[in-house]
Amino acid sequence: MKWIPPKKLKVLTILFLATGVWGIIAGMILIRPIPMILVIFGVINLCIGGFIGYRYFMQGPKPEKLSDKRKK
Repeated sequence: MKWIPPKKLKVLTILFLATGVWGIIAGMILIRPIPMILVIFGVINLCIGGFIGYRYFMQGPKPEKLSDKRKK
């Protein structure tokens, strides 16, 4: 997979996890007409946030370009 800057991964992780928690809370407590859909979307957002967090922790250092190595 492609290397992604760590700052972008941190922002995406926080965004998805916060949106997922908000969706679950809104679906269970705040909104009554269609709560199940919001809870399902909240769980999906939590899963996406977990995957992006996994990518952040398992990603190695930025790879060097081959053209830079050949010039040296």
